[in-house]
Amino acid sequence: MATKNLAAIDLGTNNCRLRITDNHGYILYTDSATTKLGEGLIKNMEFTDDAIERGLKCLNKFAQTMKEYKVAEYRAITTASCRMAKNGKQFVQMVEELCGIKLEIVSAYEEALLNVRGAVLNAPKNCEFALVYDLGGGSTEITLAEIKNEPKILYTVSIPWGARNASEHFNLCEYDEQKAALLRDEIKKYTRDFLVNSEFLQYLPKCCCIATSSTALRLMCMTKKAETYDRYYADGLSAKTSDIDKQIEKIFKSSLLELEQNIYIGENRAPIIVAACLIFQTIYKTLQIKDLISSLKNAQDAIIMDLIGKGVTKND
Repeated sequence: MATKNLAAIDLGTNNCRLRITDNHGYILYTDSATTKLGEGLIKNMEFTDDAIERGLKCLNKFAQTMKEYKVAEYRAITTASCRMAKNGKQFVQMVEELCGIKLEIVSAYEEALLNVRGAVLNAPKNCEFALVYDLGGGSTEITLAEIKNEPKILYTVSIPWGARNASEHFNLCEYDEQKAALLRDEIKKYTRDFLVNSEFLQYLPKCCCIATSSTALRLMCMTKKAETYDRYYADGLSAKTSDIDKQIEKIFKSSLLELEQNIYIGENRAPIIVAACLIFQTIYKTLQIKDLISSLKNAQDAIIMDLIGKGVTKND
């Protein structure tokens, strides 16, 4: 049987990711670009012209790469920023017309389900339940799932704050206790509702807790004292949240320049890492999580698994 290459695109509020595999899931190519699509979105709930230009430039490059790899089937999704933006649907139309990529604006529930299906690939074999949280640029999804052949969502919530929009709204490029308290209160409000409505504490003893985000992977590299930020190295590693706290405290004490020069953070991530850490930490503290697994496996893995099974969209 001839090899049929597949691709998954995940356009978030801050980054856009492409993965190309063969029809067995073997990775042929990956790329991630900082598009900052949601930059400035919080002001008028519209994508700025600059953000649209960055998004189109990235997706046009991805479209050319898919042609070079002769991709036969793909699925391209976009999440919180396009759900929120008044001109989100217009942007999606522009992407199809100018780049030839059909973007699908997925619901918060679908986003959560895709991330869970990818993340549980890192769950221990004896684990009955998984708590997965995905900290994006414009939203954060917390999901409790029963682990089966196909994970079953028991409860999920989408928090309308992520690293990008929280950093801009609360002006948290550098740590400030008063501003941080405002963001913590916002996140606690949603997380406490999740805690009560999901009855999470009764599942916690039989539950593994997995975080799928760049923030989780970076903090894991810092905690494990990796030589540099290596998301593949951090994939599937676990750590005590008390040890992660120590790394977060270092970030809170750093200036923006120091964050830019940090080998685990860098210039692009530095302006949003403080807000990201505040959200990340508030969730695991509120949910009383003591051990955490960082996961590179996410929605793209679920998309590729689906494409291997049936295919979604022809890339003619």
